[in-house]
Amino acid sequence: MESISSTASLFTPTFKCFDPSNLYSATFDSRNSSVNYSSGLKSRATKTNGALTMDGKSQLKIVTGEAGFVLEDVPHLSDYIQDLPTYPNPLQDNPAYSVVKQYFVNEDDTVAQKIVVHKSSPRGTHFRRAGPRQKVCFESDEVHACIVTCGGLCPGLNTVIREIVCGLYHMYGVNKVLGIEGGYRGFYSRNTVSLTPKIVNDIHKRGGTILGTSRGGHDTSKIVDSIQDRGINHVYIIGGDGTQKGASVIYEEIQRRGLKVAVAGIPKTIDNDIPVIDKSFGFDTAVEEAQRAINAAHVEAESIENGVGIVKLMGRYSGFIAMYATLASRDVDCCLIPESPFYLEGPGGLFEFMEKRLKENGHMIIVTAEGAGQELFSESMRKIDQQDASGNKQLQDVGLWITQKIKEHFTSSQKMAINLKYIDPTYMIRAIPGNASDNVYCTLLAHSAIHGAMAGYTGFIVGPVNGRHAYIPFNRVIEKQKKVVITDRMWARLLSSTNQPSFLGPKDVQQDKKEEVQQTQLLDEGSCLGDKPSAEELDSTDQLDMLHL
Repeated sequence: MESISSTASLFTPTFKCFDPSNLYSATFDSRNSSVNYSSGLKSRATKTNGALTMDGKSQLKIVTGEAGFVLEDVPHLSDYIQDLPTYPNPLQDNPAYSVVKQYFVNEDDTVAQKIVVHKSSPRGTHFRRAGPRQKVCFESDEVHACIVTCGGLCPGLNTVIREIVCGLYHMYGVNKVLGIEGGYRGFYSRNTVSLTPKIVNDIHKRGGTILGTSRGGHDTSKIVDSIQDRGINHVYIIGGDGTQKGASVIYEEIQRRGLKVAVAGIPKTIDNDIPVIDKSFGFDTAVEEAQRAINAAHVEAESIENGVGIVKLMGRYSGFIAMYATLASRDVDCCLIPESPFYLEGPGGLFEFMEKRLKENGHMIIVTAEGAGQELFSESMRKIDQQDASGNKQLQDVGLWITQKIKEHFTSSQKMAINLKYIDPTYMIRAIPGNASDNVYCTLLAHSAIHGAMAGYTGFIVGPVNGRHAYIPFNRVIEKQKKVVITDRMWARLLSSTNQPSFLGPKDVQQDKKEEVQQTQLLDEGSCLGDKPSAEELDSTDQLDMLHL
């Protein structure tokens, strides 16, 4: 990404409504195949474009202003389609919205990524606020939308599908919506199904996805050929970070061909490991459902002498589900996550802690994320460099492994006999429908994606940033995964709740804190210069506050 320094004056917010046709005047520079913008606002702001570079990769679209203001904007169809027509938003005539005081989002509205700041802090990174605009780039009878779900199952998938279909129909009068069956490969090798409000009316009550899903199968050329041949101009892609990487490539190819097609991503990961956004849909449901498994393990362990219950939860690289389920339960004695290395034997190890807790309470509950402790497996057991079709590294089953190790330890030591029960509720949790909280959240995600696509925005994902929904460039959510910060207060709350050892030596803690301080310093300095901030920015804040708990 280009480094941008700005002497621009930050424009004064005015209550205008967005009109892409007159916001910027664009000139094409054939020497570097980019679009250079001059602002049509009262005062100027430096911009990079959202066009493709020579290697076919899209650039970030940056607006900088005074006091370290940085807007990481999303692409717009007008970036590469000249004389793009606009139309009045039909929402202004919608009876359901007649009670709304302000129909449309102001053109200057942005959402700050970082809201806890110091007195002298720069304004920092912002994203364009989601919501309906006064002008849209598609007429209702012109829109031909499609929806595709990819990757693993997650509570709330059917709710998102339902709300996209119903939102397009009831808010914008769109009648043509296709469901792409079987994930990305469904664009070119499977049938499609026509979706109407009547067809999707009750699907939110079911788990899974009515469209089916798959991993892999991404062939950019075939997918875009299918989109072009079918006359599709709205593409809604529901999936995790791997799926959104594919969506980013699809957007780039559509832009290269100059097609009037809006590509919107709805981030889906039950692990809650997508950066920037507060949380992903399905996470609340997963934490709630995990309580049932933990409660069952607790009943089993408490009902017998020296009972040990082990529950394995989802979390390949991020331990959010295990952490929040542990905090919510209050029955867990030890929580193991990928971000916090642990060891079994020796002073301060897991076995020593288990012996102590069993002597004190007579029973014990351990919750482990599926990605925890992978470094403890021998080289012969590790699936080195083996990946699934989505590019995820294949992991050993830490639940079965740690269960066996615990049995071997207590059998060989002959200090005490234990009764161990192991529960893996992974697929039970994935397959249930979303709870009330997630259903409301899915509705907001779907509606925000629809408003963005109708307004001509493309190449974005939608999600809440500090409680406000925003449009976020694909680049920001596919660069790395969000992880639990084990030097943060949230993890400290968990350690205080379980009274488990941190399994970290003093050197490890100091190193983690040193890295966090360096990241914060780089972030503040980068924000002043208008550089892109670290993706760890949101992660290093208090994650309890981040989720509004």
